[in-house]
Amino acid sequence: MSTSDTEPAFPAQQQRPPGHTSAMQPTPDHGEKSYVGHGRLAGQVALVTGGDSGIGRAVCLAFAREGADVAFAHLPEEGDDAAVTAELVKSAGRRVLALPGDLRDREACDDAVAGTVEELGGLDVLVNNAGFQMARDPSLEDYSDDRIDRTFKTNLYALLWLTRAAIKHLRRRPGCIINNASIQAFEPSTSLLDYAATKAAINNFTVNLATQLGPDGIRVNAVAPGPIWTPLQPATQEPEKVEHFGEDTPLGRAGQPGEVAPAFVFLASPADASYVSGTVLGVTGGKPVF
Repeated sequence: MSTSDTEPAFPAQQQRPPGHTSAMQPTPDHGEKSYVGHGRLAGQVALVTGGDSGIGRAVCLAFAREGADVAFAHLPEEGDDAAVTAELVKSAGRRVLALPGDLRDREACDDAVAGTVEELGGLDVLVNNAGFQMARDPSLEDYSDDRIDRTFKTNLYALLWLTRAAIKHLRRRPGCIINNASIQAFEPSTSLLDYAATKAAINNFTVNLATQLGPDGIRVNAVAPGPIWTPLQPATQEPEKVEHFGEDTPLGRAGQPGEVAPAFVFLASPADASYVSGTVLGVTGGKPVF
């Protein structure tokens, strides 16, 4: 049976970037009812970029239930989603710090790290999760300068700036860095040429930085999600693509943000992943990451 003959995975829907959780059908599962913490990150402080929604929200929730205080960066226009994430962290009994700002600006990156350390007392885990893609103009000839600039500054420049600012604080713990890569680094879609290129660069950055920071005891890893149901999808994909989102995976469906967060918890855990560095961990529904 062809994909077009099957029941759509999701209703056709479209938003404008960056997208909002409340407008999605169905609402993503961030682990609100299912994630149970076991103290793996007790007493730690984490900074998660793009923590207002999607994978970032799920990571904030899981980290908080594992005992970490959480700061998270978000765009100013994502304040409604950010308020929900903040409440989830508070409900886990942990301190939370929401940091509105555009990470395409270097000062916003520096301020996010400095604010986390000042307000929460240090930094143990940096999660470079914020990302941008756009699949509605599939040909490179149609890419605007603004699209290229937004993709590379969000996905790469911010990652470099944030990491640079965080290293001196992580060295004191020592802490760890977890980058959000993508299956696109391994199976790139032509409609996401620029996005896929940034994700391949993130893999290279992860492995290279792990070597550089290993002598300091700082672990550096990445998670490579497959198709995950987040606001970025209806905000950047064509409606007909959304209808069958994730059906091309071996498991035959898209993943939920709450299914990705445990990978971040594992890599952040100083006990469970104490000897894991320079690794890209796939959460892809069966798509290969090699």
